[in-house]
Amino acid sequence: MEYVNLGRSGLKVSRLCLGCMTYGQADPTRYRHADWTLNEEQSRPFIQKALNLGINFFDTADGYAYGASEEILGRAVRDFTRREEVVLATKVFSPMGDGPNSRGLSRKHIMASIDASLKRLGTDYVDLYQLHRWDYETPIEETMEALNDVVRAGKALHIGASSMFAWQFSKAQHLAQRKGWAEFVSMQPQYNLVNREEEREMLPMCRDMGVGVIPWSPLARGFLAGNRNKDGGETERAKGDQFAKGMYYQPEDFVIAERLAEVAAARGKPVMQVALAWVLSKSGVTAPIIGASKLQHLDDAIAGLTLQLSTEEVERLEELYKPHPVLGFQ
Repeated sequence: MEYVNLGRSGLKVSRLCLGCMTYGQADPTRYRHADWTLNEEQSRPFIQKALNLGINFFDTADGYAYGASEEILGRAVRDFTRREEVVLATKVFSPMGDGPNSRGLSRKHIMASIDASLKRLGTDYVDLYQLHRWDYETPIEETMEALNDVVRAGKALHIGASSMFAWQFSKAQHLAQRKGWAEFVSMQPQYNLVNREEEREMLPMCRDMGVGVIPWSPLARGFLAGNRNKDGGETERAKGDQFAKGMYYQPEDFVIAERLAEVAAARGKPVMQVALAWVLSKSGVTAPIIGASKLQHLDDAIAGLTLQLSTEEVERLEELYKPHPVLGFQ
């Protein structure tokens, strides 16, 4: 496993990050969990195997199964490794209750959320605390000052953000710089072969700022791993993933998936490996966030680290792309 700095920070992370949205099922008496998520007994082998493969970077969020993902990850870390050996990342924004202050990026919600996340994770600090989305109802000055106070209190070592417009990320970052507050070291955008819109502004800006990029959904929530075909066939995960249905599965997406299958077949490699190798080859990408619901997914992801695509293969994968509307955030 290769380890690289997360942006301009001194934090060393593995070139792959294990996303933990798949792990955890919410309390059924209060919430309906997604049909494709795994319970704790089913989830633990994935975290243990990731550690054995050299992955030290784990991404979760308070909103994943209403905190159950954080709890599972925290217990697994305590049982399988030492806290100082791993990089734990979580996020804040999602509704965590029914009250008006139980969501968003207000100072009140951030301060309550970091303490709740630390309790669920069973740790005194997180390595990376991220804004899950932009909050249009809270002044960014309030949000950034609260994040700075979280860092100064030692509850988070670094801060990052996810899925927002480039102007929003820039505004927040430059505000932090002017005030002498903690700055973002990472951005978590959606980025994959069927949605490359972040190449226009966000990725160049992150390279210029020295911000690490940790893309979510590098396989388009399994679409680029073959979880759905244009004739309507789909895996159980794809059937239950309503979020993915709103973002992918357009005719132009299947064209890209077919081209991916052609390139992969010519190389004698699984499509997942080729799709991941393409993301890893992009300048500025630090560590794609991979999901895994089968242990083989982790082996395929590791293999993708060493797969080098030729210039011709990259051109073939990219030449059919068509612009997409903003997806995954508003």
